[in-house]
Amino acid sequence: MIQKKGSVLVLTGIVLMLCLFSAGCAGTGATEPKKKISIGYVTWDCAIASTNVMKQVFEEAGYDVNLVAVDAGPLFQALANGNVDFTTTGWLPHTHERYWEQYGDRIDYVRANIPGAARIGLVVPTCVTIDSIEEMNSVADKFGGRIVGIEPGAGVMARTEQAIAEYGLDYGLIASSSAGMAAELGSAINDEEWIAVTGWSPHWKFGRYDLKFLEDPKGIYGGAEDIVTLARQGLKTDDPEAYGILTRFEWTGEDIASVMTDIAGGMPEEEAAKTWIDANRDRVNAWLGKA
Repeated sequence: MIQKKGSVLVLTGIVLMLCLFSAGCAGTGATEPKKKISIGYVTWDCAIASTNVMKQVFEEAGYDVNLVAVDAGPLFQALANGNVDFTTTGWLPHTHERYWEQYGDRIDYVRANIPGAARIGLVVPTCVTIDSIEEMNSVADKFGGRIVGIEPGAGVMARTEQAIAEYGLDYGLIASSSAGMAAELGSAINDEEWIAVTGWSPHWKFGRYDLKFLEDPKGIYGGAEDIVTLARQGLKTDDPEAYGILTRFEWTGEDIASVMTDIAGGMPEEEAAKTWIDANRDRVNAWLGKA
């Protein structure tokens, strides 16, 4: 009987010690699991720049960030289906018009993060002696009868196909990638050759080369547009902190061009983003709601 009573006391003591140990750990060493957020983007230079900046901003806010690289169409579809939380690189109202018409009623338009500074069109070196798309057929041989494009699903590619049809251009549109287009542009300029590319601003190429947009009298490419932040519906309710950061996120064409230029110059994406963040701490604090 005494032995049984002693065993019960020992067992009770062990349980008490475990409870105290567990309570002590919870009070000193335990941490909440990190919040998770996903950022969708297309692998354009501007999208890579802003996405890497926002990745580090959200990491600073305590999030585990997942980057999801897709083409433009699948990006809008993923936002509409709730498979990614947000993107910072929608181009509206012109470049991504067809995707917005298809999916916009299922996507949360948060705000313009670079208002009115974006533009798309056909870009040529300034040494090219024409100034308008309407003049391109008269010098088709100088351009080799081709326009160098980027990914087939990009909005600027759809607009260029429309421009070829409406201006009656005797040109072929060559699908490539953002990096491939930039490489061909640089090579042609170094060889003092004429080249026409699907272009957009802001982009680092305008800081590196002397370039111009060809005039677009028919307005195929539209005018100035916004780079916008788009989120899945429900993020505002599910995660007010994350949504708050998105509502405060705004910068300039010069800001994003700075990050793009560093990356194009060989700096790793993460380092380029950190360089900009370190140089603009007050702005980042404002996005985080610390200002």
